[in-house]
Amino acid sequence: MEKMSKSHEDYLEAIVMLGGTPKAPVRSVDVAAKLGVSKASVNKAVNALKEKGLLDQPYYGDITLTPEGYEYGTAVLGRHHLLFTFLTKALGIPEERADEEACLMEHAISDESYEKWVAYIKALDLE
Repeated sequence: MEKMSKSHEDYLEAIVMLGGTPKAPVRSVDVAAKLGVSKASVNKAVNALKEKGLLDQPYYGDITLTPEGYEYGTAVLGRHHLLFTFLTKALGIPEERADEEACLMEHAISDESYEKWVAYIKALDLE
């Protein structure tokens, strides 16, 4: 799947974090609260992600991820967790800062570099 904008990745990640799956919808008001954005911003992102086939939302209904949206969102969340673990456990960075920096890094790192990082962290047994 082609790489998306940081913003769209954050929406998918937030929906997964809120418990969203292809069979478990989440409310747009909860997504807005999680990301600290307005409901109008959520609606705009939802429409864009619907066009990409990553989620569904009936008119003013709850948001449901498609299988593809769930896969993408869980991949972003997985990157975040791995980077956060490395930053806190291997480098000793405080959790709040590590969380912020992992969020930035999860969007910027290439798939190839990420896979090498996964192998390195597994070799360190940090997971």
